[in-house]
Amino acid sequence: MAFSFPSKDNNACPARNFYTYDSFINASKRFPRFGTTGSPTMRKREIAAFLAQISHETTGGWATAPDGPYAWGLCFKEEISPQSHYCDSTNTQWPCYPGQSYKGRGPIQLSWNYNYGPAGKALGFDGLRNPDVVSNNSLFAFQTGYGFVTNIINGGLECGIPDDSRVNDRIGYFQRYATMFNVGTGPNLDCANQKSF
Repeated sequence: MAFSFPSKDNNACPARNFYTYDSFINASKRFPRFGTTGSPTMRKREIAAFLAQISHETTGGWATAPDGPYAWGLCFKEEISPQSHYCDSTNTQWPCYPGQSYKGRGPIQLSWNYNYGPAGKALGFDGLRNPDVVSNNSLFAFQTGYGFVTNIINGGLECGIPDDSRVNDRIGYFQRYATMFNVGTGPNLDCANQKSF
């Protein structure tokens, strides 16, 4: 994964040595259709989009960063200075467990009890009682990232807003990976004209 994430194991990255290529490959095996269906162009775009999403969510880059701002994905494995415990106490299907925080963790920065519960159930860990598994086990961390798109994870925050800087950052990562895979990005890269999911 060093070719895609040349700075992920930099000493400045708190997730240094956490996200491994083996964990990425083994996590993808749980989702056999990921990057394997459709035309070769669509397959490459799907992988590029996934890498762009996780890069944006875990970036450690900045405008003048060595190798550019888009070379710094997978730098973080958990949210820094969360603003809350991300507990929706009105959700009775996936109730918060006392003393737990459902802050962003993993490459997609999984957050909120109503996401940890179903993710844990689907993947075989107790996401409500032990959400830290996402920042302590790189296989589970990668598995929580598959299947999400911007409109699902942050649609209410980023979609329907023309020229949003967060969306533009995701697009920058996507363009980087598309170039690496020698594939065009296609049209409609943002969600400015979409309602949230």
